[in-house]
Amino acid sequence: MNVLVTGVHGQLGYDCMKELRTRGYEAIGSDLQTSDEPAYTALDITDRDAVLRAVTALRPDVVLHCAAWTAVDAAEEPENRDKVHAVNALGTRYLAEAAKAIDAKMVYISTDYVFDGQGERPWQPDDRQYAPLNVYGQSKLDGELAVAELLEKFFIVRIAWVFGLNGNNFIKTMLRVGKTHDTVRVVCDQIGTPTYTPDLARLLVDLLATEQYGYYHATNEGGYLSWYEFAKEIYRQAGLKTVVQPVTTAEYGLSKAKRPANSRLDKSKLTEKGFRPLPPWQDALTRYLKELGELRK
Repeated sequence: MNVLVTGVHGQLGYDCMKELRTRGYEAIGSDLQTSDEPAYTALDITDRDAVLRAVTALRPDVVLHCAAWTAVDAAEEPENRDKVHAVNALGTRYLAEAAKAIDAKMVYISTDYVFDGQGERPWQPDDRQYAPLNVYGQSKLDGELAVAELLEKFFIVRIAWVFGLNGNNFIKTMLRVGKTHDTVRVVCDQIGTPTYTPDLARLLVDLLATEQYGYYHATNEGGYLSWYEFAKEIYRQAGLKTVVQPVTTAEYGLSKAKRPANSRLDKSKLTEKGFRPLPPWQDALTRYLKELGELRK
């Protein structure tokens, strides 16, 4: 089986390439930039003709679509909205069209942001109460709808609170700020679960090797928590004495994009379908801090 991975210079795409190759799959990476890496093709997914040419030439068995515009606040800027739609919605549609043309499977990485974030009930994979709160969420939902409209052999996998080695994330920000400030303010009324990209990559490769198509939720296990609680655990494991001050989203008031309060994702479908869930987020954090050389637990 050979797999085309988009967005390999991002956190998740990078780890998916590593996981695929470790397990003996033929993996072809793609991203905007040119590269001397083996088994790599430069690809602008917003160019419909280029996508069709590349996919039909490579003829992958699976398109693992990790490329995305993920700068949530920047997506709200009027000058960026068309670009966000082009990448997350149209780019996804073009890849789905190309996958259909060669009868390939497709894995699309989506987000809890397709929901409105209300209530406390964990969102189910097959929930359809879509009501994105921001431009990013709408663009990812448009990508979901395109995949489901065009394909039968698809996996739509919603994730949240992502962290990995190859990119910026909440943990890196907290470590940087914690080393220069005695106190940090972190929101306490947004609830979810982190997702460690190497753990997610393992699950995605498990998924794409099957025909258990459909919608899935995939974050680390270990229970739901707030960003405030996550920050406290980051500092505890990193041995930093920084005081974390809980504030509401309204009190924090720095974000341009509206965030969902309820990012709880129910992952029970994974075990129901025979897949191994991701390890607890606490353990994932320990492994990540160790990889960064920041673990003092």
